[in-house]
Amino acid sequence: MAMDQARSTISKIFNGEPRSYTRFNLTQNMEGDNSQVEMKLSSDMDEEAEGNGVGEHMNHHPRPSYVSKPSQRSSRNICFMGIAILLLFIIGYLVGYLAHRKADKTYPSCAEALTTDDGEVMAPIETVPSLDWSDITALFKSKLTTDSIDKSLSDFSSDSHQAGSSGDEALANKLMERFKDYGMKTWTDEHFVRVQDRPSSGINKVTFQNKTYAESGFLAYSATGSAQGAALYAYYGQMDDLRRLQDLNIDLTGRVLLVRAGKISPAEKVANAASMNASAVLIYPDPADYSFERDTDLFGHVHLGCGDPYTPAFPSFNHTQFPPAKSSGLPAIPAQTIRASTAAAIMRGFGGRDSPRGWGDGGLRDVAYKLGSDSDLIAVEVNNVLTEKKIHNVFGVIKGFVDADRYVVIGAQRDAWGPGYARSTVGSSLLVELARTFSEMIRNNGFKPKRSVVFASWSAGEYGAVGATEWLEGYLSSLNMNAFSYISLDGVVTGSSFKASASPLLYDLIQSTLKEVSSPTDANKSLYSEAGSNWEASVMEPMRMSDPAYPFQAFSGIPSVSFRFTSDKEYPFFGTVLDTKRNLDSKIFNLRALTKTAGEIAGQMALRLVHDHLLRLNVEKYTNIIRSKVAQINKEIISLQSSGRVPKTLKMQWLMSALGSYSRASRNLNTNIQNSDLEDYEQCRIINNRIMGVERDLLSPYVSPRESPFRHILLGSGSHTLEALRAHLAAIKDGSASGNIDLLRNQFALATWTIQSCANALAGSVWEMDNEI
Repeated sequence: MAMDQARSTISKIFNGEPRSYTRFNLTQNMEGDNSQVEMKLSSDMDEEAEGNGVGEHMNHHPRPSYVSKPSQRSSRNICFMGIAILLLFIIGYLVGYLAHRKADKTYPSCAEALTTDDGEVMAPIETVPSLDWSDITALFKSKLTTDSIDKSLSDFSSDSHQAGSSGDEALANKLMERFKDYGMKTWTDEHFVRVQDRPSSGINKVTFQNKTYAESGFLAYSATGSAQGAALYAYYGQMDDLRRLQDLNIDLTGRVLLVRAGKISPAEKVANAASMNASAVLIYPDPADYSFERDTDLFGHVHLGCGDPYTPAFPSFNHTQFPPAKSSGLPAIPAQTIRASTAAAIMRGFGGRDSPRGWGDGGLRDVAYKLGSDSDLIAVEVNNVLTEKKIHNVFGVIKGFVDADRYVVIGAQRDAWGPGYARSTVGSSLLVELARTFSEMIRNNGFKPKRSVVFASWSAGEYGAVGATEWLEGYLSSLNMNAFSYISLDGVVTGSSFKASASPLLYDLIQSTLKEVSSPTDANKSLYSEAGSNWEASVMEPMRMSDPAYPFQAFSGIPSVSFRFTSDKEYPFFGTVLDTKRNLDSKIFNLRALTKTAGEIAGQMALRLVHDHLLRLNVEKYTNIIRSKVAQINKEIISLQSSGRVPKTLKMQWLMSALGSYSRASRNLNTNIQNSDLEDYEQCRIINNRIMGVERDLLSPYVSPRESPFRHILLGSGSHTLEALRAHLAAIKDGSASGNIDLLRNQFALATWTIQSCANALAGSVWEMDNEI
């Protein structure tokens, strides 16, 4: 009505002609809560129309022309125009005020529908009071009970559920039904993957001194065929162990290395041996580390990577044509596990010199732990077969009430070589219990998470996070824009000492969670108080490539965390068929309490991430890490330039400048947060988008995911990382043939711009970027 009166008034002012009016168009932007006001005088359009010969035909009759008389009407017109301008101002102010009130709502009204960044319309949002954090944590802890966890542990225990088997599929179906029972939206993700299994006919065997040992265990993705060479005991097969042998003037070329299981993954052991030109690797469980029968078989894989190695960087869907490609992480030499009894029989025949101090502390009976001589020849024959398997990942989602298109993923491996109680059953059971607990909190107690929670059950984890990695490869473009964290539940209970590996962005979240979760042995103490004053040093460990969260972190750029209750010695039953409830109980006296505590840790981290207005990810944590790396590189550069090995034209100022840009951008973001209205939905979403981009922007865009899948320049693997830059400087210092100044310059440039680009994105809008390069 007000608009019609305004139009009528303006028409009367201009000689009563209804040609000139003001049109207001209220349009809602893509995010659904910022309104724009468009004002245009139709007389302007009419002038354009007259210029095109159509204005004079309006109202279907010609109109007479007039010559105005200024002396009679000028003052009156000025007065009317002043009144019109005042009216327009009042109307514009009212419209703007109404629009501003609409934007200031904490959430859009229930009648509104949000749109995602890609234009997809989301469900209407209810504006209901939400529980505060203390209510949420108390409610969660009361619903996550040991009795309920015990029931799930019983329901999801299985003696045989190897990837792609009927047992694996049965567990997948059971998980799917549970998710449906909880009212969750469910779906599956099907992949056809290539894996290596032990030979269906024939055997893998080792021959020493005319005696052949048939081995039932195997290492998936080993090179197949035969290899022969002089035996060499190489302790755990770590690079330091192999360099120590070189320091003894022992040539590793063509040798068959016999190494103990543990410390590092089988894939790393084989890669280290291959880098020294060894011909084959044998891995055995030494009784000093593994307290089981001497004839127990070991299983594992030797792909130095994650996912299906025959579809590197792209997913193994059923329509994938499997081009002739394979991962650069596949070994070129045979590798085989042998039983402790086989290792003892072989090593008793070793000659040669004594092993270095500490290497002879094993538990093989009547074995002197000699290094082996050139005459101690071993032949290795690996006949593993490559097979195609259909695997299923199973998902359920609890949708958020505000940012439903943003989600945290909680995942657990489902398959195992044998019963896999510690490896997969505990994690799968906690996955189900967390889904049940969260669903009940929403359905019965008024909990309204702002963001979504995706529960994922992965298959083929024993082959190197194959199921999880194939999912990441299949949906990478959307995942690294919408998934803001990953929490792994694999192997969470094998001891009583808490350890974690995570993105530095998540350290603050881990710290606050440890303060809120009670110790499983003393309810009056928190896990944080048990960790001591320097909690990071006592709790946090580097995330290794064998970590189930590693592909999320280093391949996809999703801030990730894996945690575990462990002991000083590795859990001995991983990679065997002895990973049973009975054996886990024999190692841990308070298994029920530890399992519940592990569930509380994962649950409270997830709840915090979906409850707070802003994501609990501290972007300033990376500043110190980058600064430390840059300082180490700078020290090496100064030393090499003073000795003339690196030209003085190679300047550190650009890398330091990129560090400064990131530091300022992270500080400015925290300042913006402190000065922001956290009840402003749109403002929070913009800030969260900037936070979410940090991990993704630390993936180097200058290397191929096929050749270097773990592109994170700080936590990844490859020539693009800052650690590789340091290693290159060390090679130049040692006079190695691999040192190349031109390549070094290239590494500097690409690392610098990756950090600078991350800083630019963190700064926000393009006009706020700090680019001094």
